[in-house]
Amino acid sequence: MTAIDFWFSIGSTYSYLTVMRLGGVARDRGVSFTWRSFNVRHIMVEQNNVPFKGKPVKEAYMWRDIERRAPVHGLAPTLPAPYPCPELPYANQVATLAAQEGWLEDYARATYRNWFERGQPNGEEPNLSNSLAAIGQDPERVTRAAQSATIRDALARETRTAQDLGVFGSPTFAVGGELFWGDDRLDDAIAWARHGRLG
Repeated sequence: MTAIDFWFSIGSTYSYLTVMRLGGVARDRGVSFTWRSFNVRHIMVEQNNVPFKGKPVKEAYMWRDIERRAPVHGLAPTLPAPYPCPELPYANQVATLAAQEGWLEDYARATYRNWFERGQPNGEEPNLSNSLAAIGQDPERVTRAAQSATIRDALARETRTAQDLGVFGSPTFAVGGELFWGDDRLDDAIAWARHGRLG
């Protein structure tokens, strides 16, 4: 079966639902995912697409929607979580380093847990140190390495790759050239990876 690229940006609210359950989905359904972190804010700013800022009715719906859906996946967030998170780009620089070193999934789950369940904004303290320590990484080493030009450039390259594919939001699942945007499109992505069609 074709592997599914999971494009996500730490800072995306709906990605909480996917990040926290995707490991179980992969295990239970025999699906392979490649986790790819990118800077969704960069793409949204370029497209003049800021989803919730200055839109209180839409934002209230978003939080209620996540609140309704979370228990289905065994999740218990404390909502609303801090939002927006100003350090989204840096949170994804840490994720870029994590991808290079092989601990991206663990970091993503830890930082979303601290953000959504403990009210700690991602990409800043105490979320960073708590998340990194919880997964056995040295916070001082990681925060220093994630600030390097090498990591910033790597995140920019991944963001351009996502943009070139047509990714405009997080989470997005890519199966070859087919894109499925949103946590609620995960089943469609799996069906396409298995059968090349929906249904």
